[in-house]
Parts: sequence; structure tokens; C-alpha cells
Amino acid sequence: MLNAGLLLNLCLVLLLAGCSFQASRPAPVESLSHSYSKHNKGHIKSNSYKVKKGDTLYSISWAAGKDFAEIAKINQLDKSYTIYPGQILYLTDDRGKASKSSTTLGGIKSKDKERNQENSYKKQVDNDGLSTGSTSGEQQKKTLDQKAKPAYSATSAQQNINSSLVAPTSTLPDSVSQWQWPVRGKLIGTYSANEQGNKGIKIAGKRGDIIKAAADGRVVYAGSALRGYGNLVIIKHSDDYLSAYAHADQILVEEKQHVLAGQTVAKMGSTDTNQVMLRFEIRYHGQSVNPLNYLPKQ
Repeated sequence: MLNAGLLLNLCLVLLLAGCSFQASRPAPVESLSHSYSKHNKGHIKSNSYKVKKGDTLYSISWAAGKDFAEIAKINQLDKSYTIYPGQILYLTDDRGKASKSSTTLGGIKSKDKERNQENSYKKQVDNDGLSTGSTSGEQQKKTLDQKAKPAYSATSAQQNINSSLVAPTSTLPDSVSQWQWPVRGKLIGTYSANEQGNKGIKIAGKRGDIIKAAADGRVVYAGSALRGYGNLVIIKHSDDYLSAYAHADQILVEEKQHVLAGQTVAKMGSTDTNQVMLRFEIRYHGQSVNPLNYLPKQ
């Protein structure tokens, strides 16, 4: 019995020593921090980008820190700036050998290829209808309507559309006549020109507080595909200026909708951040600028 008791005590001592050794090892905080930081960069660093469902030219240019007009010019997009899932967009002039390929979707030959594919598809449907004699005109139209559609934000289901006070014209002003604060609240983050610095300002508030358009414009993105921004609204004010409203709890406008300065566009929240706030940014030709240089003094 004595030997058995000593053996039991020895086992307990070894077990406690093992637990103490495990507890002395630090948690892998460094690796977790690295993963979180990488997730929140939200920037496209490559020279090209494959369009995904929900993307717009403006959301891509925002993530890449480029001027949407310059990307449109490089890829020879028309003024509608329509893009499609699977399309390759070049973000710099240096497209290399890829631009010479006949399979390029986002480069010089993209429009010709899309036009040829559409004509070929229509011919195939017409021939099928003639050969079978069973496809009605209405069915053919439905089939054509179901072919590849432009890539727009996939978050329309969560949007409660605010259609009041919509600007009556489809054109945008040449310049922004006046900026106004999107919300009133405590300023908890200011602009930094450093590469890893904050590219806008952060304003604290309560969940559900109304977020307003800072100037007249058109909604060019409303969704949550940009990492680190949560629910995001981007408004185009002119060919020079865009503004962004991030971390919203609810988006209240839809893409292509015209808004007036002071019109409600979203409700404040904490999506993709750790506290309720609005992250507000202004970009001039794709480059971040300090919003405090544009907003009226409080």
C-alpha cells in the first residue's frame, strides 16, 4: 500500500509540473495579430484584378487607391463603366504580354470579344428556335435576358431604399459647391498621410444614428465587399471627387441613386470594426485627402 501511495503522489507531481510548463508558454498573439492586420488592409496591390460579383469600377478603384477614370481609360471602358464577373481589369499601363493575348477580357479587345460573344449567342438561339420550332419569342427573350449580367453590389436585400429627395437630373456637377458633415459626433480618429495611416476621419456615435451625404452626387457603390470597411456607401460627386461612408449598420440607398447633400444614406453601426462609428473618407482623383480641409469648421 505504501508503494502504491508513493507512486500515486509521484504521478500527481509530474502532472502538475506538465501543466505548469504548458501555462508558461505565451499565447500566439503575434500570429493572430498578423492575420487580423492582413484582413483589414482592404487594398489591391496587384497590377490586374479579376472582377467578382458585387464589384463596381468604383469599389475596385477605391480598394486599389486608383482613379476610376484612369482604370476606365486603360481598359477602354465606355462612359457606363459596366464591368462583368470574371473580367480582368488592368490597374496600371504596364500590362506586359497579357495585353497582347486574344483572350484578354479587360484590355483592348474586351469590347470586341463581348460583342462577338453576344452576336454568336443570339445566332445560336435564333438557329435553335428555327430548327426545333418549339421556342416562342417570349422564351427566347427570357433566355437572352438570363445571359451574363453586369457586376453590381450583391447586398440589395439588406438595403431599405430611401428614394425621397432624389436629384431630378442624371448629370453631376463639375465641382462640389459645398461640403457638409455626414454626422455630428466626437472626432475619434484623424487623417494621416502615412502609408499605413488612417485615410479618413472617424466619428463616434450611437448605433442607428443617421448618416447623411456630404454633398450632392450619385451612389456608385453600396455593399460590404471591401475588407475593413464593413457596410460601405461610396458617392461620386464629380469626375474629381468621391466620398465614402464605412461601418454602417444599415444601408438606405442603392447604387445609381442620386442623392442631395444632407440626404440620409445609411445608419451608423460597427460592421467590421470594434465600436460604433462612421469612417468618412474623401478622395480626389483616387487619392485620399484630409476631409477636415473640406468640411466646415465645427
